[in-house]
Amino acid sequence: YELFDTAVNTWLAEAAGHEASRAPWIGLVVETACTYSAPIAFPGTVTVGLACAASGRSSVTYALGVFAGEAGRTAAQGRFVHVYVDRATRRPMPLPPALAAALDAIRRP
Repeated sequence: YELFDTAVNTWLAEAAGHEASRAPWIGLVVETACTYSAPIAFPGTVTVGLACAASGRSSVTYALGVFAGEAGRTAAQGRFVHVYVDRATRRPMPLPPALAAALDAIRRP
C-alpha cells in the first residue's frame, strides 16, 4: 500500500499541482490490491508505472505496475482507488479540472 500511495501522490504533485497539505480537495483511499508475479528483494530498486484505468465523477482507479531492478516485466500489478472529497466536509466532489486533465495524459486506451 505504501508504495502505491507514494507513487500516486508523487504523480498528483507533479502532474496536477496538488499540494496535499494545503489543497481544498484530498483523495481518500477506498481500495487497494496487489498481485505479485516475481520476487522483489530488499535492498533493491523498483520502478512503478502508473495509468488511469477508470474515472468517474469523484473517483479514480489507478493501475500500477511494479518493476524490480532492470527487469522488463512486472514483478507486481496493483490497483489503487481514490475517492476525491472536499477537505473540510469530507463529502465527494467532482474531480478538479487540473486532475481531470492530468488523468487524460495517463488514461489507458
